[in-house]
Amino acid sequence: MKMQNVIGGLALAGILGLSSAVLSSTNEVKAEVVAQTLSSQEKIAKISAVKGKPESAQLMREYYKEDLTPIGIQPGGAGMVVNLYSKKDDTTASLCTTYDVVVAIKKGKIAKFNASEVK
Repeated sequence: MKMQNVIGGLALAGILGLSSAVLSSTNEVKAEVVAQTLSSQEKIAKISAVKGKPESAQLMREYYKEDLTPIGIQPGGAGMVVNLYSKKDDTTASLCTTYDVVVAIKKGKIAKFNASEVK
């Protein structure tokens, strides 16, 4: 009787683990499709709406997956910020690495933002 409970529990855990993995990969595909359908101005607007909040960096990573190149660092945020450029969308985002938040984002290649924009 106890062996049946152990086997049943293992089977249930396996099914739950598999369904979780499927849902996770489905959400990643949905996020990628959304990122591809948005214009660069829409991406900038959505990230700007949550600028300075923890979700801003995650949103930036989703929208510009494998398309960000560091082009400069400067004082700002809580110490230093890294300016990341998307060649595909011609957009620069400034990321505060201390708190992992976007502090500025604009169209164009910007090696250094105005100090007032990245504080």
